[in-house]
Amino acid sequence: MEINKKMTIEEIINVDKRIANVLMASGMHCLGCVMASGENLEQACGVHGINCDELVERINTMLAE
Repeated sequence: MEINKKMTIEEIINVDKRIANVLMASGMHCLGCVMASGENLEQACGVHGINCDELVERINTMLAE
């Protein structure tokens, strides 16, 4: 399964728990935040100043391996 930037953080982590490490390494340290269940990845990246397209690519590459 591929992730996309419209999925919530919670949905993404439920795909594969290893994704949490990728998010944390990218500077997204609020994975347990209440917003994780209501905010999509694109919104979270905007708040944290992270390039969402690059992060999605990095996550999907990890999942494909």
